[in-house]
Amino acid sequence: MARWLATPITREPLSSDPAPFSIPRPGQLQPSLLGTIQRLNNKFGVTLLAAIALLCSGCQSITEPPHNPLTRKELAIIVNTEDPLSIAIGDYYQQRRGIPDEQRIEIAFPRHKTSLSKQQFQQLQQAVERQAPAQTQAYALTWAQPYRVECMSITAAFSFGFDESHCAEGCAATAPNPYFNAVGDRKPTDYGMRLTMAIAATRFHHATALINRGALAQGRSKRGTAYLASTLDRARNVRALFYPGLKDLLSPLARREKIAIQTVKSDDMRDRPDVMFYFTGGQHIPHIDSNRYLPGAMADHLTSFGGMLTDSSQMSSVRWLEAGATGSYGTVAEPCNFQQKFPHPTLAMGHYLRGDTLIEAYWKSVAWPGQGIFIGDPLAQPFR
Repeated sequence: MARWLATPITREPLSSDPAPFSIPRPGQLQPSLLGTIQRLNNKFGVTLLAAIALLCSGCQSITEPPHNPLTRKELAIIVNTEDPLSIAIGDYYQQRRGIPDEQRIEIAFPRHKTSLSKQQFQQLQQAVERQAPAQTQAYALTWAQPYRVECMSITAAFSFGFDESHCAEGCAATAPNPYFNAVGDRKPTDYGMRLTMAIAATRFHHATALINRGALAQGRSKRGTAYLASTLDRARNVRALFYPGLKDLLSPLARREKIAIQTVKSDDMRDRPDVMFYFTGGQHIPHIDSNRYLPGAMADHLTSFGGMLTDSSQMSSVRWLEAGATGSYGTVAEPCNFQQKFPHPTLAMGHYLRGDTLIEAYWKSVAWPGQGIFIGDPLAQPFR
C-alpha cells in the first residue's frame, strides 16, 4: 500500500488495490487508536490518512454550514511594485472587490525569476508582516511568477513561512497542513498560518476575466455538474479511488445546491456546458477550453509539474484559469503520486458546497500542501 502511495508520477503504480483515505476531523481520533495507527505505519508503512480510513468510524461530516467564512476585510493583497502586471492585477482586484488601501501590501523583487531563494523570501516576508493589518487571515498574491521558494511553493511559503519540513527529496512525506479539513470557528491564524492564493495570470485580460468570474460567483450558484474524470493514466488517476465515497457522502448536499455529480471515463472530456467542478489526472488535459465553466468553478489535474505556472513541460495549472475556471492547483516540484499532496475531491467540493470561499475550501482539501500552489480568486463563494 505505502509503496503504491509513494510511486513517482512518472512511473506506473506498484499496486492496484490500495485503501483510500477517508475524511477525518482534526483532533477527533480516539487516543486508543493512535497506537494501532502507529503499528500499522511501522509494520506496513501505512500512512496516517490511510490508517484513518481503515480505523476511523463516525468521522465528522463536512456537510454542516461553515461557522465563519473568510471575508474581504480579512484578505490582504500583495503587489510586486517592480512588475507592471502585478500592479495592474492588484489595482483591478482591489477595485472590483472593494478592498481598502490599508489592506494592500507592496513589496519589490525581480519579476522575471520563477524561484526565490530562502534569503530573498524571508526579507519579503518580513516586509509583508510589517504591513499586514492585524485582522489579516489570508493573502492574495498578484503574479504568476515566482511560483516557488527553493523547494516550497510560494503560496505555502507565505502561509507557513519557509520551512524545509514542507519539502521532499524524492518520494517522501512532507509536513502536514494544520488547516486540513478544519471545521468550527477557528480562523487560519489560530492554526499559526495565513492562507495564500495567487491571482495568477500572464496577461492582464486573463486576470480581469478571472476576477470578474470570481465576483459574479458570489452566492449565485446555477445548476451545474461536478465531473469526476477517471483516465487511463494509472499513475495520475489515483484520486479516482475517492469518487464512489464522494458521491455517497455529498449527493444530498450537491442536490440542495443544484449540482449533479457525474463520473466520466475520459482522458479528454469536451463540450460540457455546465462545469462547476472538474477533477482529473494527466500530464496534459486536451480540449479544456471547449467546456463552459460556471463562475466559481474549480478544476485541476494531478500531475508532477502543473504548478510550474510559466515554464512547465506539462500542462500548467494556469491553463485552467485561461479556459474559464476560477480556481486550480498544481505542484511546483516532483510530488510523486501521494494523494495527500493534491486536493481531495470530497473535501474540496464539500467545504465549497457548504459555503466556504475558494481559498478556504481548497486549503482544507490538501493534507501536505508544501509543494503545491493554489491559484484563482480567493474570495469566490458561489454557495454562501
